Amino acid sequence: MVTRREAAQALDIPLEMAHRHGIPSRLSDAELGELLDSPPAWLLQSRANRTGKRPVWVQLSCAVCGFSEMARPKKWWPDFTYVCCAHHAPYERPDLAAGLVRSEYEGVGSRFVGIVDVSVPEA
Repeated sequence: MVTRREAAQALDIPLEMAHRHGIPSRLSDAELGELLDSPPAWLLQSRANRTGKRPVWVQLSCAVCGFSEMARPKKWWPDFTYVCCAHHAPYERPDLAAGLVRSEYEGVGSRFVGIVDVSVPEA
C-alpha cells in the first residue's frame, strides 16, 4: 500500500492534483502500477504542459546526518548549496570556503535550513 502523497511523488504531480483527480488516500502497488503503465488523459495532459523549469518534487537530504525527504519546491527557494536539519548547530555544518559568504533560509521542507554559499563581490 502507498499513500496519496507517495503516489503523487511517483506520478510526479502535485498532491493537490492527485486529490482533485480522485486518487484515494491509500492505494495498492498494483493500482499505482496501473496509473504508471496506463496514465489517464488528465495525467498525460499534465505531463505535456510541463515547461521543465521547475521540478514538481525535490529530494532534500541533510548534509550533516543524511535525513532525507521529498518536498515541493517553493518559488522563493534559491539554488541551495546544501540543506541541513534545523536542529544542527552551525559548527556541525560544512565549513565555509575562503572568499564565500553564507546565507541561511529557514522553513525549507518540514525541518531544514537551506544554505547558500556565494562568492564575495570584488570591490
